[in-house]
Amino acid sequence: MLKKEIKLTLEDVKAEILYHKYRNIEVNTLLVSFKEKSRLISTWDGYKKVYFVANSYHPPALSEYTMYNYSTFEKEFPKVLGIPRNNISFLSTGANMDNLAVCTKSFQKRTVCCLATGGVGNALRSGVDKAHWIENDGKYVKVSGTINIILLTNLNLTDGAMARAIITATEAKTAALQDINARSSISPQNQATGTGTDNMIVVSGNSTEKPILSTGGHTKIGELIGNTTKIAVTETIKKHIGSLSKNH
Repeated sequence: MLKKEIKLTLEDVKAEILYHKYRNIEVNTLLVSFKEKSRLISTWDGYKKVYFVANSYHPPALSEYTMYNYSTFEKEFPKVLGIPRNNISFLSTGANMDNLAVCTKSFQKRTVCCLATGGVGNALRSGVDKAHWIENDGKYVKVSGTINIILLTNLNLTDGAMARAIITATEAKTAALQDINARSSISPQNQATGTGTDNMIVVSGNSTEKPILSTGGHTKIGELIGNTTKIAVTETIKKHIGSLSKNH
């Protein structure tokens, strides 16, 4: 399995892109490893405590299978990485990890790192566009976009602060889409707010200092979350769009 290191400044955190196969199809996966189990909130897994988080790229042939058989994928994929399911929280996407964007910012002892991948092929404007998918026995239709975000920090966050970080990061993601004038695929006259399949993982640091209670936009940690997310989302979408144009 080929590996490419992603350099991070956070202590006791390692990140790399793995180039491997799943169901005989070439994929690549961002794998972030922690020296000790870390608490997190995932928009897919909920609250967990794990040694690893991951974001995996699945090309069209595989993403269709994954979408229709997600429960099987959830069981099989950790085994491919050699990691027990209860030790990992992961996301999947149609956006290649080679277009990963990483942004890290610090203020005094506070550090936030955002790792983002994204495409806007199925962008929409939330609260305006109509939905056409219905979940049926845990299965959906094929997706063509997705913005996935992994947020890391050296700070100890309360459960509420991790949950609030999702709001702060989502606002920043939407600001990024507005700045690049991403349009809704359903109503192109409207700017997009997301893709409708976006997911996020927020990982707390293991600091022994008093836990951070708030990650809202008026706090310094919230500012770091917003800044890193906006920069990383903008960069990864531009990379993704650029890679698509090269392939056509």
